[in-house]
Amino acid sequence: MTPHSDLIAENIHEYLDRHERKDLLRFITCGSVDDGKSTLIGRLLHDSKQIYEDQFAAIQRDSRRYNTTEDDVDLALLVDGLQAEREQGITIDVAYRYFSTERRKYIIADCPGHEQYTRNMATGASTCDVAVILVDAVQGVRTQTRRHSFIVSQLGVRQVIVAVNKMDLQGYDKAVFEAIRSQYLTLMTHLDFESVHFVPISALRGENVVAPGDSMPWYQGETLLQLLDSLEVSRKGSQGAFRFPVQFVNRPNAGFRGFSGSIAAGEIRPGDRVQALPSGRQSRVKEIVTADGSLSVARLGQAVTLTLQDEIDISRGDMLVKADEAPPHISAAFDARIVWMSTDALHLDQPYLFKLAGRLVPGRVEQFAHRIDINSYETLPAESLSLNEIGSSRVVLDAPAIFDAYRQCRHTGGFIVVDPQSNATVGCGMIEAAASSPGAVEAAAGLSAEARLAAFERELNAMVRKHFPHWGAKEVL
Repeated sequence: MTPHSDLIAENIHEYLDRHERKDLLRFITCGSVDDGKSTLIGRLLHDSKQIYEDQFAAIQRDSRRYNTTEDDVDLALLVDGLQAEREQGITIDVAYRYFSTERRKYIIADCPGHEQYTRNMATGASTCDVAVILVDAVQGVRTQTRRHSFIVSQLGVRQVIVAVNKMDLQGYDKAVFEAIRSQYLTLMTHLDFESVHFVPISALRGENVVAPGDSMPWYQGETLLQLLDSLEVSRKGSQGAFRFPVQFVNRPNAGFRGFSGSIAAGEIRPGDRVQALPSGRQSRVKEIVTADGSLSVARLGQAVTLTLQDEIDISRGDMLVKADEAPPHISAAFDARIVWMSTDALHLDQPYLFKLAGRLVPGRVEQFAHRIDINSYETLPAESLSLNEIGSSRVVLDAPAIFDAYRQCRHTGGFIVVDPQSNATVGCGMIEAAASSPGAVEAAAGLSAEARLAAFERELNAMVRKHFPHWGAKEVL
């Protein structure tokens, strides 16, 4: 359902064309449990006229059934669709909703506030441009507020709106809003945000969500939706070096061979010279193929198939980069910050699978630098990580992987940790830098095959001398 526009009646094709060209903004709602995240999204959709009549009628019936808001319509039911969520009045899984304004299109990720579901929140935040962090005006800044703020900061979200909700329960008192604002600003020295905006709201009553209300005349700023519409979000990946992790080798017949995937950073054009990693072989882009035809240029986020002028051995998990741009790291060791998501603690030297840039590589955590005290953001010594704890560590893989620092490219600098026994995702991480470690293979993108073979021989001999010292100085290669 789209916002009302006179252009719909005048020229539907022109309206659809304008709608297609609108900027897309992804944002997450997060914060502690019962801060009103789902109610806020429901209010956004309702007051911007994004709800069908039959949907609203269903919500009215369910509101009477679950009796969560007395005589009011419980707009949180728009996004809390699971039976367990409606019975308990909480969010368990990430719910995505879509809406648009005259300026831009939005994808909202409504994330749970319970500490038990922090893993779900990190999943929702990983693809977002903006975070709307809710704070209960009665409860103030709580532990989950701090944890969620730290996680979105680590995941590269740089624009934040702090919505102080339930102002109606505090009599719309300006002093309450200012106290919470000051309380949150004390966290800012530990968080890597470019801008933070504060807005007092009542999601239940609709005050300062879509339209300004009459209850807080002391607030002269923009409403939440006006802030979302006015934010200028820079997407650094669109200006960075070209990164194209190969997800599929597309060969429908003997006359076509292309490499399919989504562009993780930068842009590409036919004729650009590219380099395949880790082999280092070079060629030029022959054609950029999509379901809608060939493109003259492809940019960040687009799913395309690239064909090359030369026959090069490229497989799933390899990466195409531009030959004249700075290459990514190719290493079997890196330093990273890990968010642990399993009830079974993360221990040193325990085998895991690390999935990064389309490649699944066995490895282990070799050492911990520290863990983060989520209340004070201080660094503490660590020998393991428990559920929902965050720490810095060194990861050593059994084979080289291709990656960037997360700050440079979130799509090639992020990874997940998989339990090899259960195949469950038990953690996620952000790479800080490549590291040298026993067992690491450093291979610059431009090395020749002979140089890479020599590096491999040196590394293998070093491993043999470490693990089989009784062999003396004898080298196996």
